[in-house]
Amino acid sequence: MRIRRKKAGCRLNPEHRRKIRRKPKESFMPCCCTPDAGSPASPAAEELHCPVETTLRLIGGKYKTLIVWNLFDGTLRFSQLQRLIPRATAKMLTQQLRELERDGLITRRVYPVVPPKVEYALSERGRSLQPILQAIYSWGVEYLEEKGLKANCGMKTPA
Repeated sequence: MRIRRKKAGCRLNPEHRRKIRRKPKESFMPCCCTPDAGSPASPAAEELHCPVETTLRLIGGKYKTLIVWNLFDGTLRFSQLQRLIPRATAKMLTQQLRELERDGLITRRVYPVVPPKVEYALSERGRSLQPILQAIYSWGVEYLEEKGLKANCGMKTPA
């Protein structure tokens, strides 16, 4: 069975159809702090830098907050992180660690021994996330208590 698709534009005027096809798609997605279209600082003129979006991009990965949280206690090896975050596959954990290292939130130290020994620690920038993540933790505990639930994830408040 053959499925026919409708073409965009007017069926009677082929020129109208061509104009619709040539119309460029708008690829700009505004963020929470996008200036109004009528303002002199238009999005096309300058690149926008939203602090909230930037922070969420840095710590918004699937396991990034858990990795950073566990590194508050000190330096950990890859296998220790795997035990602390059992739901993360080795591939996903590696990917998240590389992104955190690229963004300057953690440091990676490789020792020239066989088998390879790699340790991860928080950088000063990563350590500055501690009050933010503690506030998120506290908010989550309060939320769970309001719902009549108890936090049972094994996370403990960092020392």
